[in-house]
Amino acid sequence: MADVLSILSTAAKTTTPITAGKYVAVDPTLYEGSWKGTYANGKKFEIAVSQVNGFRAQVKYQSEGTVKYQQVLIKDNAFRVGDTKFQMTANNKATIKNVVTDAATGSTYLDTAYAKRDV
Repeated sequence: MADVLSILSTAAKTTTPITAGKYVAVDPTLYEGSWKGTYANGKKFEIAVSQVNGFRAQVKYQSEGTVKYQQVLIKDNAFRVGDTKFQMTANNKATIKNVVTDAATGSTYLDTAYAKRDV
């Protein structure tokens, strides 16, 4: 029972509530390309955004052993890939927030990094 409560607690802390509003088409030239950065622990990551059409895009997230492919919906200059949130902050710059679970303790924390797009 404790595991179920732990999972529910973690989900409540890490999920973003659905907000009202419409999805609107975005400019593909602002998103498409390779976004790269490094987390505080030195792990490098890359987010490749392609096939932006309206508010949809294909995304590949890669970080030292982890690779995720996903179709995403872009809203309010942001999208999610698994436990990772991409938030565009300026032209060719973004904030990346990743929920990390410590294997030893089982606790979770939010790892924040910054990405730049290769132009």
